[in-house]
Amino acid sequence: MQLFDFLVGKPLATSEERAEHIGPVAGIPVFGLDALSSAAYGPEAALTLLIPLGLAGVAHVIPISVAIIILLAIVYFSYCQTIDAYPNGGGSYTVASENLGELPGLLAAAALMIDYILNSAVGISAGVGALVSAFPALQPHLLALCLIILAILTLVNVRGTKDTGVALMLPTYMFVATLVIMISVGVVRTVAAHGHPTPVAIPPKLPAATAAVSLWLLLKVFASGCTAMTGVEAVSNGVAAFREPTQRNAKRTLTTIIVLLMFFLGGIAVLCKAYHIGATDPTSRGYQSILSQLIAAVMGHGWFYYAGISSIVIVLALSANTSFADFPRLTRAIAMGDYLPHVFKVRGRRLMYSHGIVALVGFTAALLIIFGGVTDRLIPLFAIGAFLAFTLSQAGMVVHWYRQTGPGRYHRMIVNGVGATATGITLIVVLVAKFLDGAWITALLIPALIVLMLAVKRHYQGVNREIDCSHPMHLDNMAEPIIVVPMDRWSKISEKALRFAMKVSDQVQVVHVDAEEMREQVEAMWQHNVVGPVRLTGLSEPKLIFCPSPYRFVVMPLVNHVMKLEAANPGRQIAVLIPELVVKHWWQTPLHNQRAQLLKLLLLLRGNQRMVVINIPWYL
Repeated sequence: MQLFDFLVGKPLATSEERAEHIGPVAGIPVFGLDALSSAAYGPEAALTLLIPLGLAGVAHVIPISVAIIILLAIVYFSYCQTIDAYPNGGGSYTVASENLGELPGLLAAAALMIDYILNSAVGISAGVGALVSAFPALQPHLLALCLIILAILTLVNVRGTKDTGVALMLPTYMFVATLVIMISVGVVRTVAAHGHPTPVAIPPKLPAATAAVSLWLLLKVFASGCTAMTGVEAVSNGVAAFREPTQRNAKRTLTTIIVLLMFFLGGIAVLCKAYHIGATDPTSRGYQSILSQLIAAVMGHGWFYYAGISSIVIVLALSANTSFADFPRLTRAIAMGDYLPHVFKVRGRRLMYSHGIVALVGFTAALLIIFGGVTDRLIPLFAIGAFLAFTLSQAGMVVHWYRQTGPGRYHRMIVNGVGATATGITLIVVLVAKFLDGAWITALLIPALIVLMLAVKRHYQGVNREIDCSHPMHLDNMAEPIIVVPMDRWSKISEKALRFAMKVSDQVQVVHVDAEEMREQVEAMWQHNVVGPVRLTGLSEPKLIFCPSPYRFVVMPLVNHVMKLEAANPGRQIAVLIPELVVKHWWQTPLHNQRAQLLKLLLLLRGNQRMVVINIPWYL
């Protein structure tokens, strides 16, 4: 237990929740890793599609990056308003459900769940992929490394939000410092050289153009670049994790994340054009990532290069933490509406929604194993879920402000309306551009998830209808139950069960399944150990019943007897007392048969409202 407490932390009392809240400094690593790390693969994804244009293609990266930055600014202002309107957490599911209705809310929920699961798997595999590209000898261990990082992230997150922020602070700020220094130095040198700086390390020569520019190609490049906007919603969904003043700290965190991301995207675009750096074919032998080329061109191949590459690898691998921070909160919000199992509402020992973390780990591990740790093909699916959630959230906020009264509501409606329109158009572009690259998978998964959540809701509604009780307690038909006690042989366990049964009811049946043709011995035992003592005290005598079993089955004859007894006594309650041996150590369990467990399971499956199953344990 001490080792367990050391690994996952000691349990936290509910009263200690305030101490687990975080500020902007810890909030950036917890909620911003996904968005910040996207600077490492968003521009790369866009530039990869521009390879056929050669050197001319690099020139298009600046206007495309400007368009993405403008879209990012629109989304930023929209989510600032969401934080003000929903200080307890206003993710897309909450906003869409409250303002647009059930189906739009579930649409946002399904899109976000898929987005978080994909982010977790792809983030880990991207980090490990970068590590393997630096150390090719690790290639055979790709999947194992992915699962090890997943295990580390799980251990870090089950310790609680505060410990997670502390653990991720160093790699996050090391990554931020690396890019800020590299971009700043590169821009200064570019300005000093009038737009034509001399690279310290010559980047790979761009290939000759093999295609002409087209509107369709530019739309596809824009759609790929929009993967840099995933994770922007995380702060608005986790507002409740921040300490007082909650809204101010949440908006400061979101502002810092957005400003840094804008700086990264704009700086990378400018330096790529200035240093003539484009994407290289990921399948080629001399592959280098965009950031690797940029750091080498600006700073050389010295210690800064290796420190920068190390921070990029670590942050990419840890970028899945945004999913760990928000997925449990999302599933908790959905479960509050009865659309997911209620277990997702339960907080664990460290005040985290642990079952949400377990579910995320399970889905992530499954994706990593299925794809062998190489999940790059899932990257195109990212932006679809994110922009669908963006659009529904902002459309919901328009309705929210429309329902409000007071000054400024029309101004807020315009801000969120512009956000909804911009992200909606982007969603259509991304969906069309990426449909054949895998968007069709999302188009199938989202409706399937919605159907599943609606089925869960119907189940809970049916349960509530059946068990709700609006009338006072019924006191008619208070006859004692008929009690059934299975008995193999006379023992202290059988004695304990029979004594309890006789205290509860005068109608007790002791059932022995005669699987070994021991009827005469059991009857003699019964007369000596039960009938004789009972007659001396004048108590009601239990009835011994034999169930023949020529094929030596034990459990099913017992179940069949109980079901026949219940059918023959429609006005009576039937209570089955199951004697059970409880061993002292878990490893002793296989040394004893588990008929009691199987009997309980079958009775619970085949029983009805008039049947009661009671454990009678004997502790060794």
